[in-house]
Amino acid sequence: MTEVTATAVPEKPGKGFSTREIVMIGAFAALMAVCSWISIPAPAPLAPFTLQTFAVFCALEMLGGKHGLFAILSYVLIGLVGVPVFAQFTGGPAVLFGSTGGYIIGFIFSALVYWALERVHGGKLWGRILALVLGLAVCYAFGTAWFMVVYARDNGAVGLMTALGWCVIPFIIPDLVKMALAMGISARLRRYVKH
Repeated sequence: MTEVTATAVPEKPGKGFSTREIVMIGAFAALMAVCSWISIPAPAPLAPFTLQTFAVFCALEMLGGKHGLFAILSYVLIGLVGVPVFAQFTGGPAVLFGSTGGYIIGFIFSALVYWALERVHGGKLWGRILALVLGLAVCYAFGTAWFMVVYARDNGAVGLMTALGWCVIPFIIPDLVKMALAMGISARLRRYVKH
């Protein structure tokens, strides 16, 4: 039985993106915003539960590493300038550079990991799963380090296990479920998306 590989937006020679690629990047940046608004608030300093990671996984699975990275960068930059695209309809530098902003910035590193591994595994299923899992782990690591530094600056030092208990451990299983859903939905959608 042959393994089905992902069919992301193909890279074309030359500079710049095609109109279609720009539209797809914008659409997935918008999806990230919508999924960020679907959230369950959590008391500070905890991060809220959102569908943000689901949208990130979908962007990478549907667009591939390079275009997924640009969708994530677009989303982060739109939020940075103040458009309320983050959880609970927030935006601006105060949110992005706050204690849990490192997890949002960490999505960029997730995309870089996915893109790098994509070039190795060529879109094979096992490689995409590995890339998503490692990318999520890098996001967790970066976001937790960021959280500990910002939280210590504002409130005093916090231990690693405490930070993980607040910001990572409660999210691991939900994020893995969202990853599986994103992969399943993306596999179906790719049948209808022309490349």
